[in-house]
Amino acid sequence: MATTKEKKYIEGIGGRKSATARVRITPGEKGIKINDVDYKKYFPLVRQQIAVTAPLKLTETSDEFGISVHVKGSGLSGQAGAVRHGIARALVKWNEELRKKLKKEGFLTRDSRMVERKKYGLRKARRRPQWSKR
Repeated sequence: MATTKEKKYIEGIGGRKSATARVRITPGEKGIKINDVDYKKYFPLVRQQIAVTAPLKLTETSDEFGISVHVKGSGLSGQAGAVRHGIARALVKWNEELRKKLKKEGFLTRDSRMVERKKYGLRKARRRPQWSKR
């Protein structure tokens, strides 16, 4: 006899560049914690803070959830995009009717742009060695 433990949260996984974010939204709680730090301390730039809260403001669910995020990889702007993507996915799991709004704003699309790899014979991905006449 296996007993199933009912989850008290909804999960969503987001990504951007090489950053991945595991997002848990818990109905009834408040606040956004990223790697156990308040999101305003973790993301010092206002545009990053706006990116993180954008799906909540769009769906008008800012006060309904407590959000816990574990994010790793890439830099801060990539992580902010990954968190936004993960929150949007979790909101869609919670309420499928929000999908239309979030899809229209592009929050459910993973930004797949990556850093181009360095090629041999070049100094960077496309930068050639400096030419010298002598």
